[in-house]
Amino acid sequence: MTGTRRIVGIIGGTGVDGIFDEGTRTSHRVSTPWGAPSAPVERGRVGELDVLFLARHGVGHTIPPHRVNYRANIDALKSLGADSIVTVSSVGSLKADLPPGTFVVPDQFVDFTKSRPTTFFDGGRVYHVSLADPFCPELSARAIAAGAAAGHAFASRKTYVCVEGPRFSTRAESNYLRGFADVIGMTLVPEVTLARERGLCYACLAMVTDFDVWADHPVEAKEIVETMARNVERMQSVLRGLLPRLPGPKGCECERALDSAAL
Repeated sequence: MTGTRRIVGIIGGTGVDGIFDEGTRTSHRVSTPWGAPSAPVERGRVGELDVLFLARHGVGHTIPPHRVNYRANIDALKSLGADSIVTVSSVGSLKADLPPGTFVVPDQFVDFTKSRPTTFFDGGRVYHVSLADPFCPELSARAIAAGAAAGHAFASRKTYVCVEGPRFSTRAESNYLRGFADVIGMTLVPEVTLARERGLCYACLAMVTDFDVWADHPVEAKEIVETMARNVERMQSVLRGLLPRLPGPKGCECERALDSAAL
């Protein structure tokens, strides 16, 4: 990370953009080599910090998870100066001790997506980026501390399994996946891998909206929307606590991801 001022990108859904200080918000249309991002990027201030917000599923939530232009989204935030990305995502729970309403900061993921472009490097020079530890440990630790300070503890050291969507799991799939993961979602991959390729710190703040179907209660979209609505204000308070805790730009291993990845 270079320069003297840190710029944080936030990717999330409706309501999360309400964290901006009043009167500081501007909108930016961005083009990238991979097309347009999901929506215009909103820029504003949270205290002394410059913050970028991007609606992952577009304005009005019109883009399903398998059609999100993840490459354009990450590249757009990078082009506007982001050195870190914090994402807010809804997930299903695969474990009884992570009921709806729980906040989770995963530290590992398993990829079960099928048809998404997962890299910026499709030809020419080849890069094999390490994702042994896919999330920025410092950014995740500060998120956990901010949650505790706001009275909204995060479950940590959890594994997120990312599936293609937009359909929900079968009972057989859900029982299989819960053998090695804690939460299930549709948007983490390739977001997290692309952030690493761009040298960005990345942390995922996941909100459990439902028990996946292993719990013998078929997942319903209405239930998810209702739980998300109840969690928006809680997540805003966590973000307002997290952003001022971020240090100024400094050398980070995330920034040097490509240094030893090229062949």
